[in-house]
Amino acid sequence: MRSLAEQPPSLPFDEREIHAALEKFLSLPEFGRAWLICFEDKTVGYIILTIGFSFEFRGTDAFVDELYVEPEYRRKGYARKAINFVEMQARKYGVNALHLEVDRENEAALELYRRAGYIDHGRYLMSKWLRPPPQ
Repeated sequence: MRSLAEQPPSLPFDEREIHAALEKFLSLPEFGRAWLICFEDKTVGYIILTIGFSFEFRGTDAFVDELYVEPEYRRKGYARKAINFVEMQARKYGVNALHLEVDRENEAALELYRRAGYIDHGRYLMSKWLRPPPQ
């Protein structure tokens, strides 16, 4: 998770806060699921699916909240396989629509998601922290 946060544009990473959030997430299955991406006996990445609800999408929806593959394993099909796997799992959970966000400058990720059938709705994802944001 630190490696993902440190990629440009880097985000603040507080290991204690991330660990607490991960523990909370893993303790409540209704929040979603997390999977490791492995090659042989090595973990080369991870993907996290978070579950929500949307009237626009007529019920249960979900986000690919995080997807990370170690740099030396990129462009080898691991992210594509992880996306396909998560889509299959989301269907099992009754998810109607799957969302993700990607930095506009991340051309490789944009191409991956477009080829996987994700579309840009021409909207901005806007957020507001309801508690102080991480420093």
